[in-house]
Amino acid sequence: MADHFSGPRILFDPASDVADVFAFPSPDRPGCLVLVLDVFPAAAPTSLFSDAITYRFRIRPVARATERAAFTVGETEYGLDFTFAAPGRIPGSDEPVQIGTCTTPSGEQVLFQVGHEAPTEAEGLRIFAGPRLDPFFIDLAGVLAADATQKLAFRPGADNVLEGMNVLSIVVEVDPEVVFGLDCGPLLGVVGETVTSGGRPVRLERMGRPEIKNVVLASKSHDPVNSDLEIRDLYNEEDAFAVRPDYAGAYRARFDANLAFFDRLDGELVWPPDDRGAHPLTELLLADFLVVDVSKPFSEDSCFEIETALLAGRPHTTCGGRAPNDDIVDTLYTLLVGGVDGPRISDGVDQATRPATHTFPYLVAPNPNPPDLMTVMTTLLAPPEPEEEAA
Repeated sequence: MADHFSGPRILFDPASDVADVFAFPSPDRPGCLVLVLDVFPAAAPTSLFSDAITYRFRIRPVARATERAAFTVGETEYGLDFTFAAPGRIPGSDEPVQIGTCTTPSGEQVLFQVGHEAPTEAEGLRIFAGPRLDPFFIDLAGVLAADATQKLAFRPGADNVLEGMNVLSIVVEVDPEVVFGLDCGPLLGVVGETVTSGGRPVRLERMGRPEIKNVVLASKSHDPVNSDLEIRDLYNEEDAFAVRPDYAGAYRARFDANLAFFDRLDGELVWPPDDRGAHPLTELLLADFLVVDVSKPFSEDSCFEIETALLAGRPHTTCGGRAPNDDIVDTLYTLLVGGVDGPRISDGVDQATRPATHTFPYLVAPNPNPPDLMTVMTTLLAPPEPEEEAA
């Protein structure tokens, strides 16, 4: 799944578990950038944001590198930090009330109430935080079966494993010129993180592109160098804009091995390794942040378009980034298995429980009766069903 339950450690702290990150130009306010951070996968109606965690967006200017298929990252960083107080109660009500604070790059602090449907507005900002219906969709059984059988195992009309589930969402619409400054674009790299609050913050989890951890890096069985290493907890600690050299070799080995596995799923080789055995996508995906062009209008299903244009040596034509309705499982498998312009590969799940809208806060109201967490985990951990024998 996009980034839900992406590592053993994060399972014990769902409030810090980043489920999804989205970055896209606003469909109804041209010139504005929408950032979404979903946390707490399979959230219950009583779930709350943690008062011990900072929920953070990190944004940096990026540019296409001239000598290789990669992006150079600028030194200037624009951060938006969201913190939450312990819940209180309004006199005469049994419902808990939680107040949040958004801290902008200039240090301005904007207060808002969690779950309040009307957006909180400040100069250059609109803010919402609260429970929403999970916008992600995937045939997880098909993903697991492909790893087990080493061939594509998607089927038409598959079930979305996240059907009816909720998350806690932070949605902020930013006027980049007002909040970040006039020289901030047009290409921006975006990462969502959870870090401990306090004087010495520790990164708990981070996410850029979808399915890097749970699809590309998850399997250990294809990696001859680190076959006994659960690499995702280490990877979560990394700065997406500057991976530590200490573990970079381990990450590259896992990327090289697993990307080669995906290339073999249809029996054809479209990504031949270089003379050192490195996969052509490894360096691009290791720099794990969304890339969005704020000068272009909103368009759905443009996730990875800037990256594929870079790989093909052509100008990109869309805003890139990632919108909630983008069918990124299809897009990712098409790229990994079929190449830049390969035939579309579908996992058989085409939309979420209810598609996102084109108006703030974009994600739709939560399911009042979501599945419980134990049901969710039982489904996730169930072994793939064996394929039917051919008649």
